[in-house]
Amino acid sequence: MAVIKAFECIKPAKEMAEEVAALPYDVYNREEACKAVENKPYSFLRIDRAETNFDSSVDTYDEAVYLKAKELLDKMIEDKIYVKSDRKCYYIYELTMNGRVQTGIVACASIDDYLNNVIKKHENTREEKEIDRIKHVDTCNAQTGPIFLAYRKNDIIKEIIEKVKKNAPIFSFTAEDGIKHVGYIIDEENDIKTIENEFDKINEIYIADGHHRAASAVKVGLKRRKENPGYTGNEEFNYFLSVLFQEQELMILPYNRVVRDTNGLTKDEFLNRISEKFDIENRRDVQIQPVEKGTYGMFFENEWYLLKAHKDIMSDDAVEGLDVSILQDNLLYPILGIEDPRTDNRIDFIGGIRGLDELERRCGSDMKVAFSMYPTSISELFDVADAEKLMPPKSTWFEPKLRSGLFIHEL
Repeated sequence: MAVIKAFECIKPAKEMAEEVAALPYDVYNREEACKAVENKPYSFLRIDRAETNFDSSVDTYDEAVYLKAKELLDKMIEDKIYVKSDRKCYYIYELTMNGRVQTGIVACASIDDYLNNVIKKHENTREEKEIDRIKHVDTCNAQTGPIFLAYRKNDIIKEIIEKVKKNAPIFSFTAEDGIKHVGYIIDEENDIKTIENEFDKINEIYIADGHHRAASAVKVGLKRRKENPGYTGNEEFNYFLSVLFQEQELMILPYNRVVRDTNGLTKDEFLNRISEKFDIENRRDVQIQPVEKGTYGMFFENEWYLLKAHKDIMSDDAVEGLDVSILQDNLLYPILGIEDPRTDNRIDFIGGIRGLDELERRCGSDMKVAFSMYPTSISELFDVADAEKLMPPKSTWFEPKLRSGLFIHEL
């Protein structure tokens, strides 16, 4: 049973939503973040990546950076750029990309559900990546980037969402990348109670994206519990900011691969080795975006090839049967020598949003061969998480990305 609760949200004034909304902190390196906030004095990225307020002599993880983030957030609240709700509500966050709409419930999830595996994971987290967000959340006393959660279809929650979307939005804007963002408030008591009760009937919630943010939020909550031994469990630090989407709402794009060399193999040797596990069809200059499981596009020496996995290397196992696993276990490792894709600098990963032209471009610059993937499905993600297993790195690329700064949860 999932505890998904309403909360007193800190949100931008209606006319400021577009000004503050920013892509997640982890899609940028420092240089890109600095460029992204140029001429954008209210961008939430200035808070999420507060090192953008300092020159390069100040380390990204310096204590002054986190104190600056808190100072900026407090100032924006003081200046009424942000306003705090005086009652606990749910919210709706609707995103439209290329005509396709997905709508989520903005709420707070329980750290105990995370610890007890009601909220299921499919990725490992790295402690060094968590530390930054732990410091950021703890210093700001707020969670500023929502965790992207998914749950199975629920008609009652969907009916409430559709009803509330007939009301006037609390914000509505189209960002520079063409994605439309609309927010609504769910403030009727009956709707709030119904949503809470419906989530209480749900036994599994899944992290779609934001494993490090979730782990960091949980660790801040546990830290606060130690600091407050008389805690009741109702304090806000026991919960973390989330946007929850029903499974049918979500779109996963492929996460493509590029490799720097052919591991010393000639063209003929490389293709012959591949043919032991895959059927190969030369498509010349026709770009290949796979349309079914077990198929791959390969761009190599300015030509596209369609690869189809032999039946004997397919698997019903939740992890081994993933397309990314089949490619890794039967081509990237045994042929190209990519033993650990997490650490091998000969491989890189390119989100499907960047298209196939990007694969060709990389092969014309710093890479030798590229693979276009069939996207992992949401049901495959659920199967891996239900089996309490882990996906290989870079298995899923969700679009559109949730913006930070539109909903803030104060601890």
